[in-house]
Amino acid sequence: MKIIVDENIPFGREAFENFGKVELHNGREINASVCKNADALIVRSITKVNEELLDNSSIKFVGTATIGTDHINQNYLEKKEIAFSSAAGCNSYSVAEYVFSALTYFTNKYKFNLNNLSVGVVGYGNIGRKVAAIAEALGMRVVVNDPPLQRTTNERRFSTLEEALKCDVVTFHVPLNKSGIDKTVHLLNKENINLIKEDVILINSSRGPVVSNAVLKKRLESKNNIHSVIDVWETEPNYDSELLRLVNIGTPHIAGYSYEGKVNGTVMIYNALSKHLGINPNWKPKLTEVVDNRIECSGKERVEELLLKIFNKSYNIIEDDELMRQGLDLPIDKKIEQFDSLRKNYKIRRELSNFEVLLNSNNEKFRDLLKILRVKV
Repeated sequence: MKIIVDENIPFGREAFENFGKVELHNGREINASVCKNADALIVRSITKVNEELLDNSSIKFVGTATIGTDHINQNYLEKKEIAFSSAAGCNSYSVAEYVFSALTYFTNKYKFNLNNLSVGVVGYGNIGRKVAAIAEALGMRVVVNDPPLQRTTNERRFSTLEEALKCDVVTFHVPLNKSGIDKTVHLLNKENINLIKEDVILINSSRGPVVSNAVLKKRLESKNNIHSVIDVWETEPNYDSELLRLVNIGTPHIAGYSYEGKVNGTVMIYNALSKHLGINPNWKPKLTEVVDNRIECSGKERVEELLLKIFNKSYNIIEDDELMRQGLDLPIDKKIEQFDSLRKNYKIRRELSNFEVLLNSNNEKFRDLLKILRVKV
């Protein structure tokens, strides 16, 4: 087989060489010519997979090592009988940790008590469920909005989007649906943005167009009283520099970029291609152990202080914000280049399951929280 693989997929060559010849390419440069004589295509979200890309190719399998699929024309693949697989859930812990790294920053900066806050979780899939579980362990009141899931389950915990938007924290975890009853393009828009009250923490780590960037910018320009965290941008990689200046934290679409999250994506697509070919999967990646992974805790800290110790050791979101802001005054072509470079050359960021808290007390509340965060005690 000949397999085209995005060069930024970790273990891409090692995993897919089990099936044949691997060609690594920049995801933005994978075109019809590259795909023409290939049998399989493994991409990330920056490659648009459609008729224009594949019509003259011999590709019979497409995999995306991402949770999102809005860059894939699945109707076309189905019509052409091209097998398809995504990596749903691969980086869900990574995104949840991104959200709570941001919350930890704000709660310590402004001395919020997390158990006094409500959180509107918009989207209750792999990520939303993890965010809600951690929030509940912190004593936060959780409001969940997910209309398609509400229609297909008997769960009674669902609320309206309006109710979710009125919470103290609002975080989006929905797919990008461009049309239909569950359209998510501009889910936050000029009609409902005024439901976002003063001092709310607003987080978008789903897809850029879920939050109208123009509407958010206008709100922040007139009344900059929202603590905003934006990881995904409507026109990325050519993001709105003026909006980045206005938000509290801006990052280059890396919420799901933990090392484990990216490697999980590779494993899931490797397994899917194995299944497609009727081959028993026999490859597993070997990840290095994390050194300096211990965090000392007296058990007398406020929970917000405990979280600060944990995220200062594991993942400090402000470092990503500072790196992105270095591109603010660059010309457009250099700004785009820097955005892509930050993603391509992203640091090795390890998930909380690699860390250990030395808890010098029998604080059951802390133990329960650490268990949900997957931190060893």
